[in-house]
Amino acid sequence: APKPAGWRDAFLLLGKKEFLKKVREEPKLLLTDTTLRDAHQSLLATRMRTFDMLRVAEPLAYAAPELFSLEMWGGATFDVMLRFLREDPWERLSTLRAAVPNILFQMLLRGANGVGYTSYPDNVIEEFIRESHAAGIDIFRIFDSLNNPDRMKNAIEAVQKSGGIAEACLCYTGDVIAEEQA
Repeated sequence: APKPAGWRDAFLLLGKKEFLKKVREEPKLLLTDTTLRDAHQSLLATRMRTFDMLRVAEPLAYAAPELFSLEMWGGATFDVMLRFLREDPWERLSTLRAAVPNILFQMLLRGANGVGYTSYPDNVIEEFIRESHAAGIDIFRIFDSLNNPDRMKNAIEAVQKSGGIAEACLCYTGDVIAEEQA
C-alpha cells in the first residue's frame, strides 16, 4: 500500500520556495525525530546497524507521516559506519530513503568539517553536500563547534545551490543563570 503523504511529498510537489513558505505559515509545531542519529550516537556509541534501522523505518513511514523530518545521518554516524560497522553510509541513506519516501531526511553537518574531524577544502564540502542531497538528504542542520559563521557559510551556500534546505544553528552548553551571576 502507498505510504501516507508527508512533508517530503509537499517539498517535492511545491518546490523549495513554496515549501518554505508553507512551513513558515504552518500553525502546528513541526517535529524532527533524532533517534536514528543522535539517540543511538549518544546512547549506543553509534553502533546501530542499517538492518536495525530498517526494522522501524517502514512502520514509521506509515505510523508517523506527520513528522517534519528524521535526522538520520551525519555527525559521527558516517565515520562509525565505515570504521566500526563496516557499512556503506551511502547505502544506508538510499535504503532508508526507499523505505521512508514520505518524511524529510535531515543530517547534521559540521560546517567546514563536513562529517569529519578536520576542516576540508570548500570544494570537498560542496561536492559532499551535492551528493548527499542527490542521494536523499533534504535538510542540512549546519553548525560549527566554535559558532563561527564564516566556517558555516560555504556549507550553507552549497546546500542552497543543491536545492536542499539549510538549517544553520548555534551550539550552546552551560548554565545561563550561573554565568550571569559570575
